[in-house]
Amino acid sequence: MAHGPAERGRTGYLALMDLAYLRAHPEHLPTFLTHQRIRETPVSGGDICAASRLTLDDGHSVFAKTWPERAARPVPEGFFAAEAAGLRWLREAGTVAVPEVMVALPELLALDWIDPGEPTPEAAERFGRDLAGLHRAGAPAFGAEWTGFIGSLPQDNTPAPGPWPEWFARRRLLPYLRMSVDNGALTGAEAGLVEELIDRVGELGGDEPPARIHGDLWPGNLLWGADERVWLVDPAAHGGHRETDLAQLALFGGASHLDRILAAYQEVWPLADGWRERLPLHQLHLLLVHTALFGAAYRGAVGSAARAALRGAGRATVDG
Repeated sequence: MAHGPAERGRTGYLALMDLAYLRAHPEHLPTFLTHQRIRETPVSGGDICAASRLTLDDGHSVFAKTWPERAARPVPEGFFAAEAAGLRWLREAGTVAVPEVMVALPELLALDWIDPGEPTPEAAERFGRDLAGLHRAGAPAFGAEWTGFIGSLPQDNTPAPGPWPEWFARRRLLPYLRMSVDNGALTGAEAGLVEELIDRVGELGGDEPPARIHGDLWPGNLLWGADERVWLVDPAAHGGHRETDLAQLALFGGASHLDRILAAYQEVWPLADGWRERLPLHQLHLLLVHTALFGAAYRGAVGSAARAALRGAGRATVDG
């Protein structure tokens, strides 16, 4: 008598971990990994988690992230749940390509595997249009209904109505400024610049209703797929300002074909006046996260972004 995967489990046989079984029993994945029933190949997965490609018995692959065994502290409560919630929320918009969440457990996250490809101008243009569609899907408030993380740091996602400049300064700049000062990554000079910018953030304008944003969209969180699409991974998703995603795409060398991405985006949903002057303000959030996480190596970038944003505030005041 033939047994399906679930029947094998009930009768004492070892189940086959194929895609159908994984969908039905995601909670069993750690057991299969512990007993080495799944082929596991380490892959690159960022600076925080350990990542691997898992090949199931039917040949299907999934991408798995786990908290490193040698980490100095245990996995923060809600860490993988937050990423899963963000991915599902971004995917619900039906615009940008986002991997399907296969397994979301306290200690593990598994996503559908995406075969990597090479950046192309055509994929960049499609991504720009799709990203505009994602942002236009909107959000009920700034923040989100789930606990927030960016990297391994907590991020305050308490829903708030805005206005955006005040929300961004208090929820996205000030907490990481304090962490960066406390860990010695910033001197009084850089901290003073950021504090001045927080006080003057309203002068830059740019207030908009909350958009549905990725929230950590530096170029390393774009996966250029073999299917000629750009996939979003590792989000800190929430209701925020659409310029934040676009500004982050320009950080750390910039995304491939960034000019094509921006031009295609503008065709679908033109950006508000002064958006270029606001880019350093939006970038400052992720730069402060880096000084909070990784220390003084990013001190100069924080200072440069704060000075550029303050110059933009001065121009906005004159123009106004």
